[in-house]
Amino acid sequence: MIAQLRSLRIYYNEQGSAKGTPLIFIHGFPFSSEMWKPQLNALPESIRAITYDIRGLGKSDVLDGQFTIEFFVDDLFELMDYLHIEQAILCGLSMGGYIAQRALQRNPDRISGLILCNTKSEADSNEAKINRANKIKQVKEQGVKVFAQEFIQGIFSPTTHQSNPEIIAAIERIILNSSPLGLCGCQLALASRTDTTELLPKISIPTLLIAGYHDTLASPKLMESMHQAIRDSEFHILPDSAHMSNLENSELFNTILIQFLRKNRNIV
Repeated sequence: MIAQLRSLRIYYNEQGSAKGTPLIFIHGFPFSSEMWKPQLNALPESIRAITYDIRGLGKSDVLDGQFTIEFFVDDLFELMDYLHIEQAILCGLSMGGYIAQRALQRNPDRISGLILCNTKSEADSNEAKINRANKIKQVKEQGVKVFAQEFIQGIFSPTTHQSNPEIIAAIERIILNSSPLGLCGCQLALASRTDTTELLPKISIPTLLIAGYHDTLASPKLMESMHQAIRDSEFHILPDSAHMSNLENSELFNTILIQFLRKNRNIV
């Protein structure tokens, strides 16, 4: 389905009861809402589950390719308005986690629960910014295929590489179908994002954090420090998982997610 927002069209999908508790999934870079299929298939009917493609990725508009995390947050709130959602639970992985944290920082009244997966609160270091600049150059000079092949090498666990090649192939297809301009624009947004670490001790809504044991991009140690900073938060490390924990260990991920939702019935 397509939502016509003020300045762009956003592709989204929803399932479950229209009167159910809204749970919005925010995908990572450089993926699309397709990555959340295992979660959509597992959720109870009482949840109004919504996935969408961030601008520049998937089936959403690319526009001029000049993005910021602030634009992504604007889009999220506009999509909520379009769907007549006053308040929702946010579940974000990696870049989706950055968007969710910044959305909570900007407008806490619109968020009732927070699920942060394979993400961090810190802004990019100088080294990370330079790496993103090099990746933009790579896409421009060598194309999306070379970028995709290199990228997928660092986001999956050894177990996934050995026993679940179909997951890797599916993610590679998503990246290969991405707009080069959209990929570069998202890298710019990620490099310029603000640091949300100061937000963590102020979070008072139910919060779940999920890390992958083999994740080198958002390590379990780093996510545990976030858990320690967020009072009354819940933290899990998934075995046989790296940066794509919701796909690599989807059964355990879904069990933890649903238990969290049922435990916090005040948000469901």
